[in-house]
Amino acid sequence: MPVSSRIPGFYRLPLAERRAVIAAAADVPLHRLSQVMDDGGIDPNAADKIVENVLGVYGLPFGIALNFRINDEDRLLPMVVEEPSVIAAASNAARMVREAGGFQAMIERELMTAQVQLFDVPDAERAHRALIEATEELLALGRDAVPNLLKRGGGPRELSVRLLGQGVVVVHVQVDCKDAMGANLVNSVAEAIGPRAAALAVGQLGLRILTNLCDQRRVKVSCRVNAHALVMAARNGSGGTLESWAPVPGHQGEDVLDGIVQASRFAELDPYRAATHNKGIMNGIDSVVIATGNDYRAVEAGAHAYAAQGGRYKPLAVWTKRDGQLYGELEMPLSLGIVGGTLRVHPTARIALELAAVKSAADLAALAGAAGLASNLAALRALATEGIQRGHMSLHARSVASAAGALNDEVERVALALCQSGQITVDNARAVLGHLRRVD
Repeated sequence: MPVSSRIPGFYRLPLAERRAVIAAAADVPLHRLSQVMDDGGIDPNAADKIVENVLGVYGLPFGIALNFRINDEDRLLPMVVEEPSVIAAASNAARMVREAGGFQAMIERELMTAQVQLFDVPDAERAHRALIEATEELLALGRDAVPNLLKRGGGPRELSVRLLGQGVVVVHVQVDCKDAMGANLVNSVAEAIGPRAAALAVGQLGLRILTNLCDQRRVKVSCRVNAHALVMAARNGSGGTLESWAPVPGHQGEDVLDGIVQASRFAELDPYRAATHNKGIMNGIDSVVIATGNDYRAVEAGAHAYAAQGGRYKPLAVWTKRDGQLYGELEMPLSLGIVGGTLRVHPTARIALELAAVKSAADLAALAGAAGLASNLAALRALATEGIQRGHMSLHARSVASAAGALNDEVERVALALCQSGQITVDNARAVLGHLRRVD
């Protein structure tokens, strides 16, 4: 049975019931999901085999973003993040997009780039010709270095040469890594062709390593939003419920749409704004990347390098008005894997892929890209209506209530009182909690 990402009232369910609902929706055994969630995925002994100087394991909240429809299919999006409002906001935005058909996502090629640096090259133009003429020979050396990748249908595909000046020549080899992120594979290819490339260029062999500016492995995501959906919100003010929508007081759909377009234009014109605009995108993308055991530092590096490629830092997503609808489009490098690395030893990363029914590395990139575009929409919509703080602080209040000692349904009651008072502090939460317990 196809999964449904629409689960009204999900956030209201107790933790155990949420697990049961998601396990049933994703066809994952509940006992296995519960065990992984309770254990945090790995114990200290397993962690000791992953990194150095281990003392223990550091946990982060693991949640599910709802309402996503991507390429005409409902998907559950696992997200690991410590910041309140990220999952709720993404779910809220996905609900708006869903009404107009959902997200459309695709991967532009699927190639990672190996770099071989050559320096002290006496004649760069001659070196360029020699390297290009030896393309097949160099690709063959690269293929010999990754026999298992070749068996899976991947391997080196293309070679190009860049002249950087001052006797520096760089060879780029584009490698199809299939369902792997590919860092180790790409580095193996670079090291294999390095000595021969240096000999052909009559230069010194320098660095041989991948680049995280994987502009030959880009995700493109687009969506439309109806104007009236932009002024609808869950009645309780949380992005999580979505089963009971009502207009946001004092706002018209067309005005909010135009406000989002203006905010997007601001990011196009100003790198200071673009940095925060892109941070909002990465809220969604990084959360999916971490949940699935991928390298979020590599993703961040590639995203920001791509944003600055033209010599000026620009937004990764842009919003425009088309035929009376809001139209959003995101494009950025995104290299993810579903085999190897942490995935082999981290049960939570494995179950995250199962919950999302991920079919391939490209499929995972599509999900992460949609999460990024949804997070960006949620932030811009908040800025264009009640401001970014209202929704964020309402969820922050729940964390403060918990820190003050509130339990179970006390958390929501204390959080509501904190928001109404405008004093979201632990001391105030303790005072409210004491009052509630005396009254009860």
